[in-house]
Amino acid sequence: MGRQGAFVGPAGKNTEQNVEQKSDPVSDLDEVKRKIVAGAFAAALMDLQTILAASPEDTEALYMQAVACRYAGDVKGALATLEHLKQLSPSHGRAQQEEGHVHRDTGSTEAALRAYTRATQLNPALEASLRGQIAALKELGRERAAIRAQAQLERLQRLPRPVVLAMDLVAQNKLLKAEEVCRAFLQQNPSHVEAMRLLADIGVRLGILEDAEFILESAIDFEPENVEARMEYIQILRKRQKFAAALSQAEQLLANAPDNPQFRSLCAIQLMQTGDFEAALMMLDEVLEAVPGDAVTLTTKGHALKTCGRSREAVDAYREAMRQNPEHGEAYYSLANLKTYRFSDEDLHGMQIQKENSNLGYMERVYINFALAKAYEDRDEYQASFTCYAEGNRLKKAQSRYDAERMHEEFEATKRVCSEALFKRHSGHGSPAADPIFILGLPRAGSTLLEQILSSHSQVDGTLELPNILSLSQGLRRKKDQRGIGYPEVLSELDAGELAQFGNEYIEDTRIHRGDAPYFIDKMPNNFRHIGLIKLILPNAKIIDARRSAMACCFSGFKQLFAEGQEFSYDLQDIGRYYRDYVDLMEHWDAVLPGHVLRVNHEDVVEDLEREVGRILKFCNLPFEAACLKYYETPRNVRTPSSEQVRQPIFRDGVEQWRRFEPWLGPLKVALGEKLSAGS
Repeated sequence: MGRQGAFVGPAGKNTEQNVEQKSDPVSDLDEVKRKIVAGAFAAALMDLQTILAASPEDTEALYMQAVACRYAGDVKGALATLEHLKQLSPSHGRAQQEEGHVHRDTGSTEAALRAYTRATQLNPALEASLRGQIAALKELGRERAAIRAQAQLERLQRLPRPVVLAMDLVAQNKLLKAEEVCRAFLQQNPSHVEAMRLLADIGVRLGILEDAEFILESAIDFEPENVEARMEYIQILRKRQKFAAALSQAEQLLANAPDNPQFRSLCAIQLMQTGDFEAALMMLDEVLEAVPGDAVTLTTKGHALKTCGRSREAVDAYREAMRQNPEHGEAYYSLANLKTYRFSDEDLHGMQIQKENSNLGYMERVYINFALAKAYEDRDEYQASFTCYAEGNRLKKAQSRYDAERMHEEFEATKRVCSEALFKRHSGHGSPAADPIFILGLPRAGSTLLEQILSSHSQVDGTLELPNILSLSQGLRRKKDQRGIGYPEVLSELDAGELAQFGNEYIEDTRIHRGDAPYFIDKMPNNFRHIGLIKLILPNAKIIDARRSAMACCFSGFKQLFAEGQEFSYDLQDIGRYYRDYVDLMEHWDAVLPGHVLRVNHEDVVEDLEREVGRILKFCNLPFEAACLKYYETPRNVRTPSSEQVRQPIFRDGVEQWRRFEPWLGPLKVALGEKLSAGS
């Protein structure tokens, strides 16, 4: 990781810009920085032109170019560079801060204030932006707002410098370095709540939810009145699907401040997670009475209506959110994600305007690109559609830590560890429970349809994409410190008692999501990587592999903006390689666990529903029920992107949709290899 340094301008003026240094001390950008500090702006700009000619999307070079232009008095050049930089990296807090400096220097106080405000939203550690806000607010006569900003600055200044540094690193997505700094500080200051909150946030970003939960629970013990820590704790509980506990915490906040609309909205969200949609909708309406036209609340209301099948009302809520705040990208994407909604010409024009809005936030820009892609696709404008899908995915990938090679190595390790001999050695071990039916595979492969079919059976409860197996695998992964080996290698070290314990805990921990039926579905797609673990702890569980042809499945994943996880889906080469590794691993499971996994091809379900339903029910030892063929009539809440599609009879339109985009799918075909891409 590079070191941080104060960016000092001419005449000793400290611009309070932190510029990330390359690890090479004689790097080109280091030399550029030295020239800027020395006041040699023309020379620095010439060097930057050379660097950017070779790497036109180098965000640090663009940032330095904007700084050099500002000091050289080239306001137009600085703003043009910043426009380009913000398009490439909407979460670049220092780009927003630099824009604030440009507007400040040219007397555009309102524009400077907007830029400084955006900068601190992206990176709360930017002290210069807070100072800029205070000065702008005072100049504009907004004394009350200036006092609030001053309090925020003083709060930041009271924080220990290591905590501020870690905040800055998090904003730059340098999570491992941020974790290192934060842990080192907490070793000396173990009860510092702000540092604990920050470490928990890092844990969430890294997917280590169990640790994050423990840290925030401890923080609340230290400071029970810390509202921010409690709200973050609620979010962690929700992510870990501890919905009852999350609701209890939200209700506690609301009880202490019954007129607070934010707490009421938080309660409504937790009610949605527990399945009480009527109470949630009533509470959201109360929030809208207190805060009329709030786009975020309207969008949340749309989600609730969509999940319980009231799609027309959901559309109305999303459209009202768009009207109230045209920059609220989630509302546009929520309409697109219904899969059945068609954008009007007016909608399309509004999204096109927002796409060109360089001040749009990072996720808002992602949402707009995916929504625009859907709008263009519905108009048969496939090149424009693909361009938007690609841009949305590019932005997501820029924030991702996914490593295809590391994932491939884990797949290979799983095959080495989970041998036929391992399963023979543990024959008869684990929990004897036969309740779970795992539906797994890749996302967008038809698993929601299979779940809807099976949950239409009187003996089967549909639940959610349960995180329990993934959480267990993460817990075993962290046992490396105790046993000296990581996951999946630790599977070979587990004894019969541990396997039974893990299996029984899974049955008990998932009971909250079930009804009274003897069987239930766990539809977490990524569980295919952990079939070995599943069969060791739950040898009588049924496993269904939801398979879809390679090109159709991969491109459908590329088109889908997932709420979280599935980071392999942001790049055609990554998703192609992941699919190839998935097929290879499933062949391994077939070899070492023959007959234990039922493969159901989506195309076969579309072609002959009755035959495939018969196969599935026979595999699950369930008697035939006609309701499974009329799955679309089953009233239940569906929380996946396919919620509207599975409320309709089988349709064939989606099977070959990928062919419309075939001219741009060359990288996917190469990654899949000739056999898989030709078999689509």
